[in-house]
Amino acid sequence: MKGKLKFNMKALNWEKILIAVIVIMLIIAAFYAVKYFVGDDDSVPFEMLSEDQIPQKIQEILPRYKNLERALACKVDGEIFVITTRGEKPTGGYTIQIDRIEKFKEDDKTKMIVYTTFKDPKPGDIVTQVITYPYVVVKTDLKELPDKIELKIKYND
Repeated sequence: MKGKLKFNMKALNWEKILIAVIVIMLIIAAFYAVKYFVGDDDSVPFEMLSEDQIPQKIQEILPRYKNLERALACKVDGEIFVITTRGEKPTGGYTIQIDRIEKFKEDDKTKMIVYTTFKDPKPGDIVTQVITYPYVVVKTDLKELPDKIELKIKYND
């Protein structure tokens, strides 16, 4: 009788382990399902603007910021624009790409992080021999300006 009881305990433990694994898998699946159907609320959709699409007001203030390496946001005619600048560069061939923009609340303030990729010309590349000020302007669907903006840079070799 004692041997039989021991066998049932082992079977019971395997059942508990199997149930625990199934529950964990269901929780993980539910988490991903919610994230898939609800979407990523932190992500900010944006549209890259060409030179002729940039509003005149932004073109007027841009010279004040082109010397700096930073991200900033401004509101023009009720629309929010994000500007990313690289500062002064000795030649052409330096580029900026905005990969994504995220917005979230931190201490009751809205914070935005602009993730960018900077690309520099390779040694030996033929580039214009003139000082340049690379920048990118994007239009977002935000309604209000964030309280704080952070620029996260990744260099592409």
